[in-house]
Amino acid sequence: MICNAKDLSPDQKAVMETLLGRRVQEGEAVSLRTFEPAAIPHRRKLEIADELTKYFAEVGASRKPVSEEEAEDIVTEAMRSVRPGCRPSLAERGFRLLY
Repeated sequence: MICNAKDLSPDQKAVMETLLGRRVQEGEAVSLRTFEPAAIPHRRKLEIADELTKYFAEVGASRKPVSEEEAEDIVTEAMRSVRPGCRPSLAERGFRLLY
């Protein structure tokens, strides 16, 4: 379901803003979707997490050192390449880059 923000009732807009954690602008569209998460056994989730940890350790060990600002620019560029309208601010979202 996709709705234009300007078409939402005040109550609907308030609910969306609560869910999003920010104000919804008049020119925006809001999408709402439900789904059933994949049933992945806990043990498999732990295996996947372990595999990812090992992978990122390997990648991290072979990269050249960069400043925090350069690292954030790299992440921002990557995010914008897949979501052109994205304007991330990692610090504002509580993320910090690990070196």
